[in-house]
Amino acid sequence: MTDFFGVPLPALLGQLLLGLVNGSFYAMLSLGLAVIFGMLNIINFAHGALYMMGAFLAWMGLEYFGVNYWAMLLIAPLIVGVFGLVIERLLLQWLYKLDHLYGLLLTFGLTLVIEGVFRSFFGVGGQPYSAPEALQGATNLGFMILPNYRAWVVVASLVVCLGVWVLIEKTSLGATLRAGTENPKLVQAFGVNVPRLVTLTYAGGVALAGFAGVLAAPILQVNSLMGSNLIIVVFAVVVIGGMGSILGSILTGLGLGVIEGLTKVFYPEASNTVVFVIMALVLLVRPAGLFGKEK
Repeated sequence: MTDFFGVPLPALLGQLLLGLVNGSFYAMLSLGLAVIFGMLNIINFAHGALYMMGAFLAWMGLEYFGVNYWAMLLIAPLIVGVFGLVIERLLLQWLYKLDHLYGLLLTFGLTLVIEGVFRSFFGVGGQPYSAPEALQGATNLGFMILPNYRAWVVVASLVVCLGVWVLIEKTSLGATLRAGTENPKLVQAFGVNVPRLVTLTYAGGVALAGFAGVLAAPILQVNSLMGSNLIIVVFAVVVIGGMGSILGSILTGLGLGVIEGLTKVFYPEASNTVVFVIMALVLLVRPAGLFGKEK
């Protein structure tokens, strides 16, 4: 059996896969945050709570209504997106011209409210959610055992992240979105309903969090604290990649997940802090982040 610095190859590859899975969640959540900040200039601290909501919706769909995993992959993000639409119309639309701190405080308060509601109904204990039958089990690749569901999470996350990047950076709709946030009066003069565009952008950003929550449900115990346990790391990922950078969020999320996985192999004591150490080093050298633009 091949060893790398005293670590067996299967163990090393297993941790790399775990890091890639975590990186997939970091990428999806930081992507939603980057879309919202880049387009709306709002620091959406409620992203973790909406991720948790997506996971709970998947669990409730199966537990109470018998709706399977595949259907909830579509239904849960739609419900979270509609909820985000209500939040934007009722609350966030009044904050766009104010300092970032107001949006951060409001969404932090929303996080406490959402988590409190779910905690009052379901407590803090985890709710089990099984992976769909088609994705259960594992595949023997010869050099490692690959869990089928974890492989699906990585593939699904990459497809969604790349799809969103192409939509925003390479299509006319994405160009309209960017123009609508940079010069809304000019875009409105061409007949585009900019407020509706902004609302749909926020709804789409939080729908990504809901989709990530459904993907996470079979891996993690579905509980009311799962979002708050992850959101600080995701914010660190966004800062490292560059606030508002779509591609930066995707690449940084995946890369930091892998680095975190390798750290658990070679120096486990630092695995919980390595992301924040990297964030501090990046901010010292490049305050706008690796992919961010200096102002």
